[in-house]
Amino acid sequence: MHQILPPPRRRTVLAGLALLTASTTLARAQSALDAAAHGVTGDTGEDQSQSLQDAIDQAARAGQILRLPPGVIIAQGLVLPGNLMIEGVPGRTNVQSGGDVIARASGISGLVLRDVIFSGGTVSDIEALLSIAASDAVTLERCAFSSAPVSALIISDSAATIRDCTFADIGDAAIHALDSGGLLITGNRIQNCGNAGIRIWRSENGADGSIVTANRIARIDWRGGGNGQNGNGINVFKADEVIVADNHIADCAFTAIRLNSTNNTQVSGNICLRSGEVAIFSEFAFSGSIISGNIVDTAATGISMTNLDSDGQLAVCSGNIVRNITSSSAVNPDTMPIGIFAEAEAAITGNTIQNVPGTALMAGYGTFLRNVLIAGNVVSDSDIGVGVSVVDGAGAVTIANNAIQARQHAIVGLAWTDIVETDLAARADRYPNVTLN
Repeated sequence: MHQILPPPRRRTVLAGLALLTASTTLARAQSALDAAAHGVTGDTGEDQSQSLQDAIDQAARAGQILRLPPGVIIAQGLVLPGNLMIEGVPGRTNVQSGGDVIARASGISGLVLRDVIFSGGTVSDIEALLSIAASDAVTLERCAFSSAPVSALIISDSAATIRDCTFADIGDAAIHALDSGGLLITGNRIQNCGNAGIRIWRSENGADGSIVTANRIARIDWRGGGNGQNGNGINVFKADEVIVADNHIADCAFTAIRLNSTNNTQVSGNICLRSGEVAIFSEFAFSGSIISGNIVDTAATGISMTNLDSDGQLAVCSGNIVRNITSSSAVNPDTMPIGIFAEAEAAITGNTIQNVPGTALMAGYGTFLRNVLIAGNVVSDSDIGVGVSVVDGAGAVTIANNAIQARQHAIVGLAWTDIVETDLAARADRYPNVTLN
């Protein structure tokens, strides 16, 4: 006969939970290695590379978390193995370069770095503070990077997550990624960089799949010069299937978001403020750019989808707000005051453009125009509402149902940069490439 037991009392349950919690806490404590046990101490002013490497190797072999002490720890040339977690004291553990790259991870899997500050100190010429190559399942969270003479973080041929980190006072790029296998870069704060905030590049066009979302990027310079390769908040080059979404990007010398020779890229929900050239740029041999739901405020050109001469084509530009375009660009004198510009296989629909001392919406440049739709947009307080190339050889454009309030002309015909028809709506029948509905 089975014995019927009474239900457990609340006090018994609580006691059991307390014992389970204590056991879990003890297990966690036993699984951590204090780097101080290997002689790693903060604020000594001495190079502690060997002691720190010994602690790293011991923690990895034992499957333990390595806990770093507070203070400045000078180190360089560290080799990071896989299956390792390194934790610092939040805001207090500063691993500073002793003259070379602080640490490298290559060909590994399963690395977590948390609550560690990486800084360049007084070094003047190292490629990066941290380098990750041919690795996967790498996570950096709540880390900080500062005073890097070149780049803060270089990632190549790897899959990694970089989240809730801070990058400041970087000589070149905060994050330079090449040939990635799917990065997640989210929730980071990036400011005061010499040439770039985040670069997602590939050696050759191919699927990249990186996601860059919810980052704050500000004050990106162009110390390296050039006409657009530097000075960008987020730069995607030859990397396909990339998502750039919900970022706040301000005060970039050139471009907030620049897509160069990309395929199937999505740019949505970003706020782009005070860009020195084009705020959102899809250029050269791009194909399949969706640019939607962004806010552009103050730029020399708002949004541009260009370079039909390099087979740049296929774009959707919808639901964006573009306002306060400047009359010129301090960094690129060839930039024209345009709200939104497109050349080939592009739909420009449902955008709102305000305060353009030039042309709010423009289709084509000379003969570089093919199959563009401009429909359902709202234009106010701009010199010209819509400008369309009407030269011989220009391709088809359709203009329909736009609400236009322009200071000079609503819809004009252009021969390159010259206005050759001031009232295209009344005389569209003269130009076979133009359809007005």
